[in-house]
Amino acid sequence: MNATLSKTPSALEEQFARRLANRLSAGNAELPHDIGERLRVARQQAVARRKLAPALHPTEVLVSSGGAAALGGGWWTRIGAVVPLIALVIGMITISIVQDENRANDMAEVDAALLTDDLPPAAFTDPGFAQFLKTHASDTASH
Repeated sequence: MNATLSKTPSALEEQFARRLANRLSAGNAELPHDIGERLRVARQQAVARRKLAPALHPTEVLVSSGGAAALGGGWWTRIGAVVPLIALVIGMITISIVQDENRANDMAEVDAALLTDDLPPAAFTDPGFAQFLKTHASDTASH
């Protein structure tokens, strides 16, 4: 097992802090003595003032599921899980109905155009005739 994965978060933080401190201290040799001393004192003050994070302790949570006052579970959870599913089903059914109506309206327009227009019998056997009627009907509707 990898040794890095088995370390605790506090050990990893300590390791990071040491690497950071070493990196910051690497250039101290080239600095003048007075600047190096001021940096050392500033580091000591920063370490003294640092705030320790409060330790997190697990606490017990008591949830009462008896009655309507317990909104954290029970039948509210069931309703919350079912409502989106019902909304999805209703939406899908509505889309299906609207698409069926649109298809029926398109076919009715083509049928009406065929029945009201004077056409030679050969026009009915032409495979591109239905497409022509659709484009012609949409052109006249837009004007």
